Amino acid sequence: MKKNNIYTSILSILRLYPWSIPVIVFLGTLSSFFEGIGISLFIPLLQSVDQTNFSTGKNNFLVDFLNRIFVDVSPNNRLIIIAVAIVGSIFFKNLLIYGNSMLFAWFNSRISHELRSKIFNQLLSISYSFLEGSESGKLMNTLASETWRTGQALSAFVSLIITCCTIFVFTILLLLLSWQLTVLVAILMTLISVIIQLVTRRVKELGQQAVDSNSALATRMWEGLAGMKVIRAFGRENYEQERFDRVSKKVRSTFFKLDVLSASVNPISEVLSALLLVCILVITLLQDKTSLPRLLTFIFILYRLQPQVKQLDAARINLIALSSAVNDVISLLDDSDKPYIRSGNINFQKLKKGIYFESVSFAYNATEKPAIQDISLFIPQGKTIAIVGPSGAGKSTLIGLICRFYNLEIGEIYIDDYSLKELNLQDWRNQIAIVSQDVHMFSTTVLENIAYGRLGVTESEIIEAAKLANAHQFISELPQGYDTKVGDRGVRLSGGQRQRIALARAIVRNPEILILDEATNALDSISEHLIQEALNTLSENRTVIVIAHRLATIEQADKIIVLNEGRVIEEGNLQDLLKLNGLFAQLYNLQHRNAHI
Repeated sequence: MKKNNIYTSILSILRLYPWSIPVIVFLGTLSSFFEGIGISLFIPLLQSVDQTNFSTGKNNFLVDFLNRIFVDVSPNNRLIIIAVAIVGSIFFKNLLIYGNSMLFAWFNSRISHELRSKIFNQLLSISYSFLEGSESGKLMNTLASETWRTGQALSAFVSLIITCCTIFVFTILLLLLSWQLTVLVAILMTLISVIIQLVTRRVKELGQQAVDSNSALATRMWEGLAGMKVIRAFGRENYEQERFDRVSKKVRSTFFKLDVLSASVNPISEVLSALLLVCILVITLLQDKTSLPRLLTFIFILYRLQPQVKQLDAARINLIALSSAVNDVISLLDDSDKPYIRSGNINFQKLKKGIYFESVSFAYNATEKPAIQDISLFIPQGKTIAIVGPSGAGKSTLIGLICRFYNLEIGEIYIDDYSLKELNLQDWRNQIAIVSQDVHMFSTTVLENIAYGRLGVTESEIIEAAKLANAHQFISELPQGYDTKVGDRGVRLSGGQRQRIALARAIVRNPEILILDEATNALDSISEHLIQEALNTLSENRTVIVIAHRLATIEQADKIIVLNEGRVIEEGNLQDLLKLNGLFAQLYNLQHRNAHI
């Protein structure tokens, strides 16, 4: 995706609440107006101290207007009334600022939530091929860190808008007081802004470095935690510590440089602005000492304007620094350059005939060799079908296509009389349960992990499913039974225990189609026997697709499909394949010979 201008990107986000910016601008302008009025009232206040000098004035529109307001007020009460008006203006100004702050806090919190929610929804909706081709650490960094930094960018943008409103109001007042001085000040302040831009010109480059270094750090954290067992098994603690420290130092260095540049804005601006104020005061007083009230008010407004100009520069620099984070979020949310699995419209309730593959070819990447090539096969309803073959033969790819994890470009998969892509995706997946070797456990209780198979299932149904999966006994012996938390990815359970909980999850689902992806491949003999018993029970009266390396576990399959290099090379029951004396017979005899050694 082409990176947008930061302001275009921010405005695209603000479309979520299109009314917000006009309201914030209005309140910001109104608060600036009250502040300007409060400051301007110092002219009649100072003049009223010297009663002989209080007049309507003929040489300045603003001075004349302000004096006319109080010209009919008794000289004895004029000072008090003007003072009350100044305090009132400041009160209303701060009331509006507080209201604006609360509005933005409400608005920003919802925008940040919307972004996080939309990104997570994007990750749930996008094709699995995109997730496989992306770094998990980078995706996690975008979801967790860059959405937060985008919220900071929104804050800087709103601050920029309000500051511009304030500068506009103050500039009008300055022009009314003395357009000659105002033009001079504008020229000098523009020069100050140019100087600050030259000093901070590396901010955008450092902002991109900040995103990249944050992503690298998130990747290191993710991989370090996920691979802790491998790290320790190979004694790579020092190696991983060095790699982590390297990327962490990069983050430290990048953000330090950003802070240094950002911190330089205030002192440079303040020193140059102070010099500007002193010069104006001296030059004007040398020319006309009688205009002191107007000059003091001009200086006071200019003094109040200085922080706004500094804030304008700071907000602009902050926006540039955060532009990479905003573009990162916008890029991930953009749906124009990503593959999606679109749901069909046909409702699906029950498999009646079977699953047909018709001349199906599939490659994960256009530049790579196809994972499966020109496959045509039939998986009949209510039968047990085994898919076997060496590693890389395309077995898991077939399962991924049946589950519609990927879009199919060549060939077609039919479910009964309908193309798979025409079926309602949720309906179709509701009929499937997968038990795989690589079981994912959520970091919650055993009960909730089993209930994930069918939301709303009762506790008695969960216990019954656990009994069928030969899991009830060991679950009952856990410290809190079914309420025991399994830890991150089920780390507190053994492989066999995780496998049986996954099986209970599949039983609770009561699927039409049960997929066993090397479900017993990494288990000991006792665990495998227990799970095999449960699988035999679960397999009754449903379509079962089994991927297995241990060929002894599929001897009772109704049909065995043999894959090699992405093609179907043999098909039939056990006896048929053994008679062919092909690849299956070689694998089968080799495993039986090894089992007896």
